[in-house]
Amino acid sequence: MARKPMGLPTGVEFAGDSIRIRFTWKRRRCETLPYPQTAKGIKAAADLRAHVISLAKHGALNDEKYAELFPNSSYVATTESAVVTFGEYAQTWLDSREVVKGTRDNYKGTLNLYWMPALAGIPMNDITPMALRKIIAATDWTSPGVKRAAISRVNALFNTAVQDEVVARNPATSIKLPARKKKIVDPFTSEEADAIIEWMYANFTRPVTMIYAAYFEFAFYSGMRTGELLGLRWDEIDLAAKTAHVCRIVVRGVVEERTKTKYARTVMLNSRAMNALTKAQEIAQERDSDRRRVRKSSPYVFQPSGSSPFIKGPTTTSGHFAKALEALKIKARNQYNCRHTYATMCLMSGMNPAFIAGQLGHSVQVLLSTYARWLSSTTDWTELGKLESRIGTKLVQDEK
Repeated sequence: MARKPMGLPTGVEFAGDSIRIRFTWKRRRCETLPYPQTAKGIKAAADLRAHVISLAKHGALNDEKYAELFPNSSYVATTESAVVTFGEYAQTWLDSREVVKGTRDNYKGTLNLYWMPALAGIPMNDITPMALRKIIAATDWTSPGVKRAAISRVNALFNTAVQDEVVARNPATSIKLPARKKKIVDPFTSEEADAIIEWMYANFTRPVTMIYAAYFEFAFYSGMRTGELLGLRWDEIDLAAKTAHVCRIVVRGVVEERTKTKYARTVMLNSRAMNALTKAQEIAQERDSDRRRVRKSSPYVFQPSGSSPFIKGPTTTSGHFAKALEALKIKARNQYNCRHTYATMCLMSGMNPAFIAGQLGHSVQVLLSTYARWLSSTTDWTELGKLESRIGTKLVQDEK
């Protein structure tokens, strides 16, 4: 057992004929030094220990520096052959993520585009906050959202690396994320929505386009997300109960058995949504009776005119939507505002926010923060009326 004579500096002790210093860095707890057990050797050991602790405290102690300070350490011998580069660890991190293909591709693209060119061959322990900041400053970001996502990805990667004990600290922790840009909510009025639907039924009369009138009537009056609409199947529709079970989406032309929030839900259908389904049924039956069609039946509610059993993406529907807006001279906007229109119509009808949130598939907090303006509008004049009843309508007349 090591001797601990009285008067030795903190963290310094004798070990046989040598001197040992104790500190904590990664999994290392001590190092034995070839210093003589003299006053000069003891001071040198204490100074070295203080230097090591200072470097570790400021994040400046890495494997290379450790090897320089303790060239004969057994730790150095084991780590020299086990240096992990950013590129190696990034691949391991990506492979370990339990995410769907679309999300994995998104992570991979972000790493390859923004971080791998500069960091791929750099040891993980050598990557500092300054190195990340230089990459961020030198990158021509297409939007704050893209920048935010890229920083979030590398931050998550280093958080896992800390847990795996590959690095002692996360160099991305101190990097501030750009403010999240609030999505623009620009719903249609109920009159505009009905005019769009009416125009589509009147003008989309050809077999290749008539399904889109039913599609948009259902979109306006069910509040479902675009990917959910594309992935909706007849076996999820209960016509008797007037409900739709939402459990899958279409992402980048691929059907995925999940929703955006990863939770399935049941949407109650009003009369307008039910009317859209009736129209979709009629279109499906007409297609089944057409002898010229190679693909007749489809399990999906909104089947396109081509060979695919489902609409593969929002670009197909957006073209038809834009055509209706242009014809009606209604302000051009994204088709996702069909969902916003349904949400605001529900709020302005005085429906319970918790019920609306459940139907839309997100939290009450998200509903209230996204649609606060329309929630307030339902009671604004009532609240102002309370003041009017107190102050009356009598005007102050100028004295003559």
